[in-house]
Amino acid sequence: MRPGNRCLAAGGVRAALIAGLTGLAACAGPGNYIWLSELPPEAAAPADYVIGLNDTLSMRVYGHEDLSVHEKVRSDGRIALPLIGEVEARGKRPSALRAEIEGRLKDYVVSPSVVLTVDEATPMTVVFLGEFSRPGVYTMQSNASLVQALGVAGGLTDFASRDSIFIIRRDPTALRIRFSYQWVLRNLGHTADFPLHPGDYLVAE
Repeated sequence: MRPGNRCLAAGGVRAALIAGLTGLAACAGPGNYIWLSELPPEAAAPADYVIGLNDTLSMRVYGHEDLSVHEKVRSDGRIALPLIGEVEARGKRPSALRAEIEGRLKDYVVSPSVVLTVDEATPMTVVFLGEFSRPGVYTMQSNASLVQALGVAGGLTDFASRDSIFIIRRDPTALRIRFSYQWVLRNLGHTADFPLHPGDYLVAE
């Protein structure tokens, strides 16, 4: 690892964002971590999708086509629906939002049955810090794999430690996950297919 290991981000906005992340990842020592191979199966599963700003949602109510809507989640996190009005959508899983809408529609419709779909999802954000060829902030498709993410960042620099790469995860549980670059190249234990979560940080030391 090169002395004076640094964290970089491309562009002024990205640099400002990275500067505010000192408490999470930084370019520090390994600290407490768990090897990716030791994660329980549920931690390695794709994350349940959480509705975000600017996602486009479609809602249909069986037998009541007049209540159908195609709405984008506004900057305040809400959508407007017939009969029940404003509903907070941001930060909820589609199944939870569907159940909430059905509950509120019971005041107007007998035994409402709602179909809720995410037609257009906002790409997730992943941050790369340290010895990546192209560190910075990138948007990727939901549940992008680890090998896809490393490809976006251009792989590692010549100065990176090949077995000191970390995923810093905050949700649903704070984790510092360590893995080896060789695991990804050989897809040992399906490491290459490991799904990233929105807001993950990748740190190469």
